[in-house]
Amino acid sequence: MLAQVLSCATVGLQAEMIHVEVDLANGMPGVTIVGLPDAVVRESRDRVQAAIKNSGLSYPATKRLTVNLAPADVRKEGPAYDLPIAVGILAASRQIWHGQIEDSIFIGELSLDGSLRPVKGVLLMAALARDKGLKRLFVPKMNAQEAALVPDVDVIPVESLAQLTGHLTGMSPVEPVKVEVEAAFAGSANYAADFADIMGQEHVKRGMEVAAAGGHNILLTGPPGTGKTLISKSIPSILPRMSVDEALDVTKVYSVAGELPADRPLVLERPFRAPHHTVSYAGLVGGGVWPRPGEVSLAHRGVLFLDELPEFGTKLIEVLRQPLEGLPREVSISRANGTITFPANFMLVAAQNPCPCGYYGDPKHACSCSNSMITRYRKRISGPLMDRIDIHIDVPRIEFEKLNSDIKAEPSAAVRERVETARQRQTERLKDTMFQCNADLGPGEVRDQCKLDDQGTRLMQSAMAQMNLSARSFHRILKLGRTIADLAGEDQITTQHLAEALQYRPKPII
Repeated sequence: MLAQVLSCATVGLQAEMIHVEVDLANGMPGVTIVGLPDAVVRESRDRVQAAIKNSGLSYPATKRLTVNLAPADVRKEGPAYDLPIAVGILAASRQIWHGQIEDSIFIGELSLDGSLRPVKGVLLMAALARDKGLKRLFVPKMNAQEAALVPDVDVIPVESLAQLTGHLTGMSPVEPVKVEVEAAFAGSANYAADFADIMGQEHVKRGMEVAAAGGHNILLTGPPGTGKTLISKSIPSILPRMSVDEALDVTKVYSVAGELPADRPLVLERPFRAPHHTVSYAGLVGGGVWPRPGEVSLAHRGVLFLDELPEFGTKLIEVLRQPLEGLPREVSISRANGTITFPANFMLVAAQNPCPCGYYGDPKHACSCSNSMITRYRKRISGPLMDRIDIHIDVPRIEFEKLNSDIKAEPSAAVRERVETARQRQTERLKDTMFQCNADLGPGEVRDQCKLDDQGTRLMQSAMAQMNLSARSFHRILKLGRTIADLAGEDQITTQHLAEALQYRPKPII
């Protein structure tokens, strides 16, 4: 007997339909799985056999069983094929009927006792089911809330193979799960730090506000213990709240990476990723035998924080050039069987010490580094990458009076209101383009959106000559000035806005 069951595979951030064909025939008993399966898929023969028996169902142990995962040229990985293989065996052995599994997709990993475990990428698979016009999607119960974020598909939560069989035969129907995306999105966001926790450092917080308002990259330089890490951790709390589409966009990445919390089907906060400087290339950019998103993709629509930036390997730092410049912001991972692209539209926040010992320029602590040591340390970050960072801020030591002050700092909620107002101005101005914020603008858009008056033109001409600015720096200063003007609620970029933008350029090392 032959049975066919529908399932899904994920390739990058795309889902692809997989036809699981199961054939029972006379001959030497055994199980053969074909269709480019990996080791985990091949091991499913043992999990499926034990799950069927322990669910009180009959396993055709005296038959020759062949499982084909089509199309054969798509690699199959992971345990998500356990459930469709088991359903195919039950259909081929006439324990359930073919009409009961039509227009349905089955996804799930089986335990030996027949219970189902959650799998990765369910949100993408649910979207594929909707796009293909399929009526039902059977998923593990722990994945049901995530899958139900996609409308127009009945998501059936399954706890065990026995429960699924009862539902298909009509003996114990299971109700579909319903999730209102707007209701799920209305949940409160939790932030690791708040601007109210940061005493002093007003100019640094101002730079962070400007960066958040325009989506600009920022580099903090200062001695140890001045609050660079705390300030960086607080920046998600002042970023504009995500729209529903942005939240779903981020959730897809986390679903594929297997980092979506079981109790939270939708990512509500903008991501904040802070990899250690010992992270591997695949860990930062993505990759592996079966390519998975790296930290730059997990930071999509949020913040990538690189602490101790010069300690990261040169190869790791330089690979950031592509996603930091232009659109689309993404990373491509090439393998022998094709290229996979992951989104990487993040805001870079980096921190570094001013020298190897950390105390260059500190009035309270003598620096023990020579000029050559400082130069070598700073040159670990190339000029082209530094040019792609819009805002460079020195973070000085905090005075005792400010640390001990009873005056409360401005909370993040108040700053976020100003940032969101500035972003709304950008959204309105850029509504007929592909850009979302000032940092995304290309040279042509800079000419259109960042016009200067005569005074501004003279100021920029003088700055270009005195600071030896590159063409990229020129455009980034104009974009930064445009953001500062948006924060001020003004349509024209003035010399005051340009002067503030110019002060954020990097200073000479010595």
